[in-house]
Amino acid sequence: MARLTRRSQPLEALGMVGSAAVEMRSLTRHFGKFTAVDDLNLTVQTGEIFGLLGPNGAGKTTVIKILTTLLPPSSGQISISGLNLVRQSALVRRVIGYVPQALSADGSLTGYENLLIFAKLYDIPREQRKHRIADVLELMGLQAAAHRLVRQYSGGMIRKLEIAQAILHRPRVLFLDEPTVGLDPLARSQVWELVTQLQSNYGTTVVLTTHFLEEANYLCDRVLIMHQGQAIVTGTPSDLKASLGKPDATLDDVFIQYTGDPLMSGTNYHETSKLRRTTQRLG
Repeated sequence: MARLTRRSQPLEALGMVGSAAVEMRSLTRHFGKFTAVDDLNLTVQTGEIFGLLGPNGAGKTTVIKILTTLLPPSSGQISISGLNLVRQSALVRRVIGYVPQALSADGSLTGYENLLIFAKLYDIPREQRKHRIADVLELMGLQAAAHRLVRQYSGGMIRKLEIAQAILHRPRVLFLDEPTVGLDPLARSQVWELVTQLQSNYGTTVVLTTHFLEEANYLCDRVLIMHQGQAIVTGTPSDLKASLGKPDATLDDVFIQYTGDPLMSGTNYHETSKLRRTTQRLG
């Protein structure tokens, strides 16, 4: 695949300055005696694409599950679009979208039927459902496949459908956990373009986890590198590469420098499901 470059918009143009979409203060999560997330502090600005990077077990998925109200924090303060995550969890769920690692589309239904179920779950008014579904199908380029069974979709089409499901209710913040795992290079680049469209055309804030450093370099305005549950370093990909003082430094070099470790596809429905289940167990 040809190397892709993305023209980042100034933060001011996206309304980011002085406006936080996600704020975490001293976020900690224990599982028994094991600390999965350790005193994490982070601010994600409105309209930003923010990446969480780290090896398996770094705590990325745990953070995403906490931010999407699937796991309670052990301690710390968290707000999403000004809402308290713990005290206002029901309201938080109305302003976020979430695409998990695990397969969330039902292969026994058509794409349209999957979207209709999500429209009902999101309490989208009956008179708006058809229009909303048509909009996201067009955005994702799935109009022609809308009435095919999802088990007949490619891995890339499945991921597009899952993103469509997550944005039906027009969330302010979209969380993507390993959004391109298991996808071939072409499908991966298509998902990248969709994510940038959500930011540039709709002002959506996107928080994603990824193992692909090229993906983080292309998509993210800023990244946080995590290791063993802790925040190691935060910054723009360009600034982090420049911090090494090497003219040809890559994000791989940055990762190795700060963690000491290197960071570690055309699939069908069943292959995508198997791969995501494996990744979820590891992550």
